[in-house]
Amino acid sequence: MTSEFYNRGLEKAKQKDYAGAIEEFNQAIPLDPYFSAAYMERGLTYYNSDAILQGVFDYTEAIKLDGKNAKAYYFRALAKLTLKNLPGALEDIEKAIQLKFNNAAVYDLRGIVQRKQGKIQDAITNFKKAAELYIVQKDKENARLCLDKIQQLKSKSQPTPNIANSKPAAIISTQDYFTQLLAKAEQGDIKEVIADLNWIFKADSQDTHAYCCRGVVYYKIGNYQDAITDFNQAIQLNFQDVIVYRNGGKARCQLRDYQGALAYINHAMKMQPQDNLVYITRGNIYHFMGNYLAAIQDYSQAIKITSIHPLAYYNRGLSYTCLEEMLNAVADYQKAASIYCEQEDWENYQQVLNSLQKIQSSLLETNKATYHLLRQRLLRMVGGHWEIAQRLIQQKKEFYPGMLDEWYLQKVIDDLEKDRRS
Repeated sequence: MTSEFYNRGLEKAKQKDYAGAIEEFNQAIPLDPYFSAAYMERGLTYYNSDAILQGVFDYTEAIKLDGKNAKAYYFRALAKLTLKNLPGALEDIEKAIQLKFNNAAVYDLRGIVQRKQGKIQDAITNFKKAAELYIVQKDKENARLCLDKIQQLKSKSQPTPNIANSKPAAIISTQDYFTQLLAKAEQGDIKEVIADLNWIFKADSQDTHAYCCRGVVYYKIGNYQDAITDFNQAIQLNFQDVIVYRNGGKARCQLRDYQGALAYINHAMKMQPQDNLVYITRGNIYHFMGNYLAAIQDYSQAIKITSIHPLAYYNRGLSYTCLEEMLNAVADYQKAASIYCEQEDWENYQQVLNSLQKIQSSLLETNKATYHLLRQRLLRMVGGHWEIAQRLIQQKKEFYPGMLDEWYLQKVIDDLEKDRRS
């Protein structure tokens, strides 16, 4: 007879007839006062009908009758959390885990309690554990919810300015989360970022943002082949973002697959024809191919789109140097250095200055050698009388002010040779 009341109670609770279910359990318990399952199910029914304290009482009775009832501890922890009894909830959770209640929900609940207590890292650890168990249970939705909780916690764990009356931080988007991971990678936390991304794949093996993000990280650490693999996977999953094709092109360029790199970049250019970074990337590919004129053309287009991007000037200066157009190279290096200085990017500023110093030293040595040769040649043409040469040079300076010394020497030589031929 007890089982009949009990089973009817379960059925009515399933149908959300909580009052009817409680009445059935009330009939079952007096017939068997040691029936712990009846107390636990009645407690759950009380909980679902918002009679939280009665639920806690029934869970406690179930535990008294069966001290190894891990589910009763879990449900009582859930009720205590609702009553904002955080220490009591955590105590019951620990007991459930000790009793081998290896269920995703208990770790999820422990993460929730720890988050409320401000134990952010402990909460993250438990949400990760819960997600792993949800994956084993093939509960993708709850696994993803755990991932969202982790993203929110990692966002909140970042230091923020202490500004009075500041608004609460909004929950970050998926895009912002991956942006934070890339920023962390820039700071050198590569292993942690890769671990986070690999864990995301456990929750969702087709997360296109994660493939894109991991590809960028692989590229940054020089693992170009794995980067290309991840970019290709993102593309196959229909992730249409220019960053995939731009970075994929950069990775293929590093592997000297220039045609493959150009195919990626040209596709990116169709997607965003006004993206100056795409032009800079294609310019770099042309530069590595030795097509310096095409590289200069792309760098110039990037500058036309955004005139304050120092990398376009610096890389164009490199291509000008390869063509031995030193004056153009110097002008571009100076412009790049000026922009880096305004941006207070002192590391890149110093790098540009070093390049500028090398080219200027080279120019100075070249100019010295050229000046010496031209001076000797002119001296011979005026019979060794340098005062005559000086007068001729001064005349040219008065007529053509502001030119280099080498130019005046060459001009005087050219005019003397012309006079002798006439």
